[in-house]
Amino acid sequence: MNYLTDIWGSIRLNPKKYVIRVILALVAIWFVFGDFGLVTRISMELENRKLEKLQAEEDKKIVELRGTIKNAYQPDSVEKVARERFNFHKKGETVFIIREP
Repeated sequence: MNYLTDIWGSIRLNPKKYVIRVILALVAIWFVFGDFGLVTRISMELENRKLEKLQAEEDKKIVELRGTIKNAYQPDSVEKVARERFNFHKKGETVFIIREP
């Protein structure tokens, strides 16, 4: 109890010093944990990196699919797709279907 009395007496003698310290502590807490604080900034940076990586992967897929679309109208590729997907064959050919277990 005596300790609290000493603290209260010190606060009463120098109120400006303690008010400034409390304000600085609140500003520091806001700077770290606020809406635009360090914690939010770090989490946004991590999310940004993850999204950029995902976008790069999707861009690669788009390039591959555009190449597939470009080649889809060529007779050789149509024949290849028909043979692979639908097991079509020419007369005299034997088709072997290998199924994975």
